Amino acid sequence: MSKRRLGRTVAAAVAVVAAVTTPVVAHAEPAAASTAAKLHDDFNGDGHPDLAVAAPSATVGGKAGAGYVAIVYGSANGLNVTTRQVLSQSTAGVPGSPETDDAFGSALTTADLDRDGYADLVVGVGREDTADGGAESGLVEVLWGGPKGLSGGAVLATGKAYDGLGAQGRLTVGDVNGDGAEDLVTVENQFNLRVLNGPFSRDGSSDAGEQIVRDEFDSRVLDLAAGDINGDGITDVAATENDGDEYDARRVVYWPGGRQGLSPYTTVRGDDGYRLQGGENLDIGDIDRDGYDDIVVGRAVDGYDSDLDTPAAKGGRITWIPGGADGADGTRARYLNQDSPGVPGSAERGDGFGTDVQVADVTGDGHPDVVTGLPGEDLGTVSGAGAVVVLRGTADGLTGSGAQVVTQNTPNVPGAAETADAFGKAVHLADANGDGLADLAAGAPGENGNAGSVWYFRSGPTTVVSPNGTTAFGNTLLGTTASGARLGTGFAY
Repeated sequence: MSKRRLGRTVAAAVAVVAAVTTPVVAHAEPAAASTAAKLHDDFNGDGHPDLAVAAPSATVGGKAGAGYVAIVYGSANGLNVTTRQVLSQSTAGVPGSPETDDAFGSALTTADLDRDGYADLVVGVGREDTADGGAESGLVEVLWGGPKGLSGGAVLATGKAYDGLGAQGRLTVGDVNGDGAEDLVTVENQFNLRVLNGPFSRDGSSDAGEQIVRDEFDSRVLDLAAGDINGDGITDVAATENDGDEYDARRVVYWPGGRQGLSPYTTVRGDDGYRLQGGENLDIGDIDRDGYDDIVVGRAVDGYDSDLDTPAAKGGRITWIPGGADGADGTRARYLNQDSPGVPGSAERGDGFGTDVQVADVTGDGHPDVVTGLPGEDLGTVSGAGAVVVLRGTADGLTGSGAQVVTQNTPNVPGAAETADAFGKAVHLADANGDGLADLAAGAPGENGNAGSVWYFRSGPTTVVSPNGTTAFGNTLLGTTASGARLGTGFAY
């Protein structure tokens, strides 16, 4: 793990926020449907994206691992921790009831599923036992947005026994058939895509039917993302996969969208003609602004034999795969790790560079940037404290030049780095205050003995950490059970 200095120690830890016991629901005037449609994560229609963060290991109603999701609402001043909600299966209107190890919040995504002008929150309950599916069949449900925030919900789908429908990395949304309605894409049997076509009624039903896209191999989908890779105006879906538990067999695939739904997948191949080594997670965005969305893959797990012939594998890496009229072009892939010019730190095994990746414009120059977590990063003698790195997007693609790093030892960041905090285990980008710069949120599920915490950084034109622009919150603010909650495990994307 990296021992190069990534920041200096904060003189004194800053208190997170004062304790409260009752979550407060955000209130906002209704917004025009066209405004909310552009903001997938604006639950109350006030024009500001909101933050949904998961604690799927949390104890709810005395049930360990039942899980909850916290919502902090955006405002003109960024995230406002006084307007928030905590939602679980013990919340009125949310389907189900809290049970041990249900993992409510195992995956999160957002979209306006009922086309009422408010973003809705889709929640995976990856270890839910259902009457229809059996043990750990998994459940996907929606919580409806509205002028007062999220309220009420409906079941969208259940899986089969041990399917784990709605498990981590297995949810995304997009209009994959070009009919103007958002479709929900999840995974059944760990490798077949299951597409629930929208729009959806308030009871969770849809008249548009489903599509099952089968995989002829015994693959394992590790993560999903949606975007227009070939520039035809219809959403495509990309995934990172591997063969069973063999991490040496990682790959990147994508399913082109079309009027009939998703087509069979294409495997991304490198300049040697062989399939490109993938990773564990990915996101999609037009980094070089050429009109085609690009695939950005995080490959955080190193130490396998494939590292020997895989570029920049040591300590984890980011791969930029440009899109084009013919789809994702792996022959032009670019690889970055902590040994790449301009990237802070140095590549050492176990850093976890690439653990999570998100794409959005942090600097306001018109090119989406990439943020990634390094939860295994050592800071001096502090093992596994964690870090987050922001990589710049340019007309030439992704670059290490001008990269920035954020840790709990960075000036103006509340708290201080501690062993096994895992700061950067999950990351998120959204312009909460509407200034044209994507703001960063980072989760540290290991903070305070696995209670977990979340940091929000209001971006500035030259830095991701603006003076007096950082907020941190945890279970004390939310009024939730801290023990083993691991708040900050994941965000809604």
